[in-house]
Amino acid sequence: MLQQPAVFVDLETTGTSPVHDRITEIAVIETRAGQVVNEWSTLVDPECSIPEYIQSLTGISNDLVAGAPVFAAIAQNLLEALSGRLFIAHNARFDYGFLRTAFERCGLTFRAPVLCTVKLSRRLFPQERRHNLDSLIQRHGLDCAARHRALGDAQAMLAFVEQVRRTVPADRIDAAVTAILRRPALPPGLSENDIDALPDTPGVYLFYDDRDVLLYVGKGIHLRTRIMAHFSADRRSRVDARIVQQVARIETIPTAGELGALLLEARLVKQRQPLHNRRLRRQQELVALHWDAGTPGAIPTLVSGGQLDAAALSGVYGVFRSRRQAKNTLHELATSQALCLKRLGLEAGSGACIGHQLKKCRGVCIGDEDEIRHHLRMLEALSALRLARWPWSGAVGIRERCPQSGREEIHVIDRWCYLGAARDTDQVEELLASARQPVFDLDTYRLLLRYLQKHPQPAVVRPACDAATRPPALC
Repeated sequence: MLQQPAVFVDLETTGTSPVHDRITEIAVIETRAGQVVNEWSTLVDPECSIPEYIQSLTGISNDLVAGAPVFAAIAQNLLEALSGRLFIAHNARFDYGFLRTAFERCGLTFRAPVLCTVKLSRRLFPQERRHNLDSLIQRHGLDCAARHRALGDAQAMLAFVEQVRRTVPADRIDAAVTAILRRPALPPGLSENDIDALPDTPGVYLFYDDRDVLLYVGKGIHLRTRIMAHFSADRRSRVDARIVQQVARIETIPTAGELGALLLEARLVKQRQPLHNRRLRRQQELVALHWDAGTPGAIPTLVSGGQLDAAALSGVYGVFRSRRQAKNTLHELATSQALCLKRLGLEAGSGACIGHQLKKCRGVCIGDEDEIRHHLRMLEALSALRLARWPWSGAVGIRERCPQSGREEIHVIDRWCYLGAARDTDQVEELLASARQPVFDLDTYRLLLRYLQKHPQPAVVRPACDAATRPPALC
């Protein structure tokens, strides 16, 4: 597989976003039948200033690129050099994405089969933990004349592949390369151009059929990778199989990160009701327990997600997908903690509850147990179901930034209620000033809670407060 015509490509750039940043250096090593037939590199005038930290990393300064050709001047010749060849790069989607975007600015289309040497290393050496270029250079004793310069890095990639050819059986190499290059069979309604246009940034995707009916809404940290997983036969679910037959259009909505994708997906599923979404239900289908724990003898009641008041969440216990699930949980607590079915709201009427008749209730329903004692036991039993307290004193903004696109969002949240996304701190204040009474949503609560447990120290913007203040632990 590695004997086919190929180009080893490396770029240096002004940053990580193909949309906002520009190329400063390109190196291409062309091979045929495993032999080098051409090698060249050039500096590129990015037509913008190079950040100081990039200059320090690469050694490519603004003075160095002054007088170098702009990308448009070399685009046609570069396209001819790359066309019809296997595109090999380290973290290949980065270099490939930058080049495709740069060509598009010049009105040119570039497409090629892509082999990533990071993925190749992972498949051939799965026992190793690290597969970045520095690790490969050190582990395999590769020569690299100039690290973080395009030609030096391209030569290191070539040296890695040549060593793989010498030390790894050919059938293992062929299997690894075939697996990396294999593209899932596309749905009949989609073209290669549809797939190539997909971004690999965080965001939400929407599948439509040929009548523009919304089939499915999903999210991903890497949108392109996540979408392609739907079309892989070895990972295809029953829902995916139906989607593959129906999808004719894909819409993507980039976000700044994981939290934005989670919140947007939840909102779109509730608003748009896609045909094939089952995991995220409507708010009204979720239920919780509402209980006035400060009043002995008070009985818990089941309320739908749409009935919850954001200002009175201290009396909310549990988040359940159905009333049946909620009642089953209460029955389990009654059995394990000897609680009264009537005090839990599971039975009505006078006299002893069924639990007492079965000797599983201590008799508060007929006066055999003190009301306060039962109330305290009930409070202890339900405490594990209580909604987590909001870890800040008021509304906050959680900042996210996507390194690939440079997109930044501040998600404004008050007492587990999502108020919206802002571009900067001024817009945060505007959003808070115009916000209506916060609407509590059980799905949003659950995803925010999971996110904060996974990211206990998010980048927080606190309006009119100290932005460096960290949240206390969730309880």
